[in-house]
Amino acid sequence: MVNTEQAAKGETLIVTQVGSPIGRKHDQRETLVGLGLNKLHRTRELPDTPSVRGMVAKVQHLVRVEQAG
Repeated sequence: MVNTEQAAKGETLIVTQVGSPIGRKHDQRETLVGLGLNKLHRTRELPDTPSVRGMVAKVQHLVRVEQAG
């Protein structure tokens, strides 16, 4: 698990959408929107926090995650 000290250091995750939300549950689509992803191959750099990690875990089959910073 990630603690708040890592987030305070400025550690980030690079999250890229690689799967389509078509045919998925509504909450998975909303999670992608919450992450700032709504089209294939969009990339966002997000803080490495427990809440972001939880959102990524929920849609792990639709995104690719890389450690940055």
